[in-house]
Amino acid sequence: MNKLYLKLFVVFITLLNAAASRQKAIHLGEIATSQVRIDSTLGEVDSLNAYIAPFRNRINEVLNTPLCYAPETLSKTDGRRNTSIGNLMADILLQQADKMLRMRENIPVDMAVMNYGGIRASVSKGPVSERTAYEVMPFENGLVVVAMRGQSIETMVEFLRKATVPHPVSGMKIRLDAEGNLESLRIQGLPLDPEKLYYVATSDYLIGGGNGMTFFQQHEALYKTGYTIRNAMVDYFKETDTLRSRVDDRFIQK
Repeated sequence: MNKLYLKLFVVFITLLNAAASRQKAIHLGEIATSQVRIDSTLGEVDSLNAYIAPFRNRINEVLNTPLCYAPETLSKTDGRRNTSIGNLMADILLQQADKMLRMRENIPVDMAVMNYGGIRASVSKGPVSERTAYEVMPFENGLVVVAMRGQSIETMVEFLRKATVPHPVSGMKIRLDAEGNLESLRIQGLPLDPEKLYYVATSDYLIGGGNGMTFFQQHEALYKTGYTIRNAMVDYFKETDTLRSRVDDRFIQK
């Protein structure tokens, strides 16, 4: 009998609490906000500075450690159809992507194409560091390889021919006449085969049609390297003693 009374008491208390909760419903009364200006008038917090100082110092140490040396400044404005830094970037994409795809798929990469706007800084004469890579390529763009038929490569070259800026290329030679018409095209030293499957290193941003490069959407296969372009640059810098690149004859107009 005592157990029955206990159960009834628990049920009574539960019902009483439920009724009280319904009677005390919570409603939003008001929302208060305030604005804090983030500008030069705000002082530094010594305790916060002391806390982050070791992390800041370590990051700066890593970013500023010289990896190689550039005997000349590499710019994106020193050529009409190709530039010194554009050639460097395209060559890095081709070389690093080729290593990855040969190792994983036993497939050689034929060429590389990048967008002019993706290069955000020059490489200054002097020591080259990881910070340099962040300045040139501040984005998290991934390095990918797409398989494309020769007909799609023709569409790509037509886009490059009509472009008003020198988009970086590597692994191909494009010749235009004085009027800007295509005179010759060679891939890895050979004439383009419209039916052949070519492997092109590029940015994952571009394969989605970024910068108007919709021709990449015609790819037949896609290989993700899991490698950001910036990390590809850093590894290339580590493997290189002297960073050399110049305007050359890979893409010229008479």
